[in-house]
Amino acid sequence: MSQAKDYDVIVAGSGLAGTLAATMAARGGASVLLLDRNDEINTGRKTVWGWTCGDAVAASHMEFIEKNTGAKFGYPEVDLPVDGVMALSPDLKSKYPFDGKGYSLNRPLFERKLLKLAQAEKVDYIPRFEIDGPIVEENFVKGITGRDSDGKKVEYRSKIVVDSLGVSTVIRRKLPENPFVDRMVDIDDIESTGRYIFNFELKDENLDYYDEKYALIHLNNELAPGGYGWVFPKANHKVNIGLGVQKRALDMRNKKMGRNDNLQTLIDNYVKWLPNFKKLDIDEADNNGKGIWSVPVRRQMESLVFNGYMGAGDSMTMPNPISAGGIGPALISGVLVGKNAAAAVEKGDFSIGGLWNYNLDFNKAYGSKMAGMEVFRIYLQSLNNDLLNYGMKNFLTNKEASDLTVGLIPELSLADKAKMIIKGMKNMTAFSNLVYTVKKMKELNQLYERYPKGPKDFEPFKKKVVEEIHNAKKRFPTSPM
Repeated sequence: MSQAKDYDVIVAGSGLAGTLAATMAARGGASVLLLDRNDEINTGRKTVWGWTCGDAVAASHMEFIEKNTGAKFGYPEVDLPVDGVMALSPDLKSKYPFDGKGYSLNRPLFERKLLKLAQAEKVDYIPRFEIDGPIVEENFVKGITGRDSDGKKVEYRSKIVVDSLGVSTVIRRKLPENPFVDRMVDIDDIESTGRYIFNFELKDENLDYYDEKYALIHLNNELAPGGYGWVFPKANHKVNIGLGVQKRALDMRNKKMGRNDNLQTLIDNYVKWLPNFKKLDIDEADNNGKGIWSVPVRRQMESLVFNGYMGAGDSMTMPNPISAGGIGPALISGVLVGKNAAAAVEKGDFSIGGLWNYNLDFNKAYGSKMAGMEVFRIYLQSLNNDLLNYGMKNFLTNKEASDLTVGLIPELSLADKAKMIIKGMKNMTAFSNLVYTVKKMKELNQLYERYPKGPKDFEPFKKKVVEEIHNAKKRFPTSPM
């Protein structure tokens, strides 16, 4: 194995988080190596199928990276502005708007623009490099090993490794056993997702199935057990149609219905279920017309750092547990991890304590409400279609639902809404469980407001978080049917 040049920071993966991490670390004065398994034109591509994602991002997250990078983003990499996200009940009779204004991205173009930002900062960039794992010495990550485009084994050493390889990252999974960063992710906390990008003609104007001003989410446990289907508009008569499912929920649904569906058949059935499209054909630009991938839907790792190691984006399970939206937290974490890596290099401290400020920054900017939202996701996955229909109509106002989807806590009580919900014990139980869920969300938010200022206070904090999530899963077993 050959040893190459040493760096201050190695960034593994040139997706959304990785390219921003490299950019910000280099701007902070660090020498940076950015590695990716794709060739340059396909930077950030998740699989051979493409940049598999719903491609939606909140306007506030775009404003965050523009403010921090000084770059401006617009058409064509920002494909289409939307007024927000609209969640629909299984019977389509109730709608909850949330998330505020946002954009649909052209992911290949957006990723290439981010890579150019990194290259402008004189980041050393090596494409077509397959990472095998971390170099670990004396309980510190000291670099990575991998294979170059010729298959030659190479090791690169650094003071810090930034892991942005995604949910299945080999770096996190090969860390030493430690109480800070979980090496594995529970399969029940992963959604299998897939989508098409279609060119289309519109057959009718039914806004329950397609709305050029809103990204639509269909909650329906027969169509998408344990997850949801989505119809996200794009510019120039294109649309992103896909869905995500939880494996346990899909298995239960198949058994109950006597079916043998898998993710691909569910996606194809969902496309057929949408009545107002005609002449659908896959948009093959950048070989990005279809794809399947996995998305974590739990809180971010309780710690994002270990000795010599920092993580960002999906590698740290950062997507929103309710919406599975991962673009926003990837952008935010990429900026913050790069800044903090550069600061650590300047100080010369690469221990967990020396990197801890990144935990504090991300918790403040995005992460503090994610554990509470995970509890809400667990609760939602315990409801069948009938309860979803009834609950979306009677349990929450639009404002209350909107608040919950961004981690804000409405004041709910059984007494205030009892008259609306007493139409059977199932409805009463489901609402009392919602009251319990909101209470736990509030408690977890308060716990994260007291996030440990350093590693010495971390273990009791993590123990409490894990206990609360365990109790929620025990109280609300998955029950899609």
